[in-house]
Amino acid sequence: MNTYAIIPSGGVGKRINSSLPKQYVKINGKELIAYTLEIFQKCNLVDRIIIATQPKYISLLEEIKTKYKISKLIKIVEGGNERQDSVFNALNSIDAESNDIIAIHDAARPLLSINILETALLSAKKFDNIVVATKATDTLVSGNELVESYLDRSSTYHIQTPQISRYKILMAAMNLAYENNFIGTDESILLHRASNKIKIVDGSSLNFKITTQSDLDLFKIISDIETI
Repeated sequence: MNTYAIIPSGGVGKRINSSLPKQYVKINGKELIAYTLEIFQKCNLVDRIIIATQPKYISLLEEIKTKYKISKLIKIVEGGNERQDSVFNALNSIDAESNDIIAIHDAARPLLSINILETALLSAKKFDNIVVATKATDTLVSGNELVESYLDRSSTYHIQTPQISRYKILMAAMNLAYENNFIGTDESILLHRASNKIKIVDGSSLNFKITTQSDLDLFKIISDIETI
């Protein structure tokens, strides 16, 4: 049984002040995605890495692979219009067995800890479908400009990545989504729509996704501290 890490990296990063997508912006001289890739490279439970990206960044990723010795990176494939399409392209590029483990992680979550990753991967071998998430701590409301209702935070979580599943189960969920012309924001939604049970593994507030300029600034501060 093999464990594959799929890194969808097709985002354009419109919400940061850069001509490059956020995952290729350099922080302390290193591309953001390189921090992410090093996590999976160092994890002994991960066998292979696949990235889905825009064609014009394939050569850059090849350079990053060589520079940071990401030997587990076996394929760089063309991404799609949506995250779901990019993941699907990556899945179709590998010759995986039914029970192989597939871990999907955002390119712009560079602070995933090895401990959380390993816990999630080991849990997947028992529960099949895993999502890393943090329990909500703030008061949560629903509405549009005006508050309409309050949500029960005791049973509400913030979904993160990695999201992990068996190859056969994930492919079935994705095929069902396409049959129904459904595009989900992540894999857990597809798995849930296909009536799969999903186990929650505790994440961390540090495992945040870099989306805005302020997120990028925060990562730089954390990265600066870690290099001291």
